[in-house]
Amino acid sequence: MSGKIIDGKAISQQIKEEVKKEAELLKKKGINPCLAVVLVGENSASRVYVNNKKKACQACGIESVSYELPEGTTEKELLDLVEKLNQDKKINGILVQLPLPKHIDETKVILAISPKKDVDCFHPQNVGALHTGGKGFLPCTPAGILELIQRSGYDIASKECVAIGRSNIVGKPVAMLLLQKNGTVTICHSKTKNLKEVCKRADIIVVATGKINTLTKDMVKPGAIVIDVGMNRNEAGKLCGDVDFEAVKEVAEAITPVPGGVGPMTIAMLMKNCLTAAKEQA
Repeated sequence: MSGKIIDGKAISQQIKEEVKKEAELLKKKGINPCLAVVLVGENSASRVYVNNKKKACQACGIESVSYELPEGTTEKELLDLVEKLNQDKKINGILVQLPLPKHIDETKVILAISPKKDVDCFHPQNVGALHTGGKGFLPCTPAGILELIQRSGYDIASKECVAIGRSNIVGKPVAMLLLQKNGTVTICHSKTKNLKEVCKRADIIVVATGKINTLTKDMVKPGAIVIDVGMNRNEAGKLCGDVDFEAVKEVAEAITPVPGGVGPMTIAMLMKNCLTAAKEQA
């Protein structure tokens, strides 16, 4: 038996089509969703991400305004720009691409973005809303993971869920979202004892450690759903995730590939957040 491959490209395309239709309806009411993207310095990976976000905006009928600042931009100059964008009524979402150059305090910049325009969901106010079930944006990658599971026809309620990884960007928020959908959630990390035994109980496993082969076939019970958030390169230089994909797909009921699984979902959910921001602000 080989598990079903969950196609993140196809599901993200569905979401983008939905966003595009809603954006068209908003435009008829005179509301033009707009995202401001700020890039500081010459990080080549960041540049690729920013270009992908601009392309997605175009495909979804969302306007994008781009600010590409030199490496030597001071913290004050960046904070001044963020404040200007906060005040600009035409801008619905603000995205400052991380990592920032060493001389700029990322926390200060995240705190400076208005929670109403924080489409990345990094501001403590939005993070707090996620944990208390309040109103706020959902973080893009974790929200995308839930869409992958649910749109593939799987229910989360009363399932045993394991998140491997406790980062603020994926591990913790995805655990909260699974909990909100009535999953029973365990968060594992580098200090977890008996990781294999914990994973063996799981109906749904989300792996976000940034380490190749964190999850192997002997850790997965037959019929589990496996979501791989990792983005690594193996010895041959080939893109791969945190899961031993070829072996695990033999026992899993469903599994996401790398690339083409979680990756495309992150940008689709960002587009959805921009749309939400435009609606809320209108």
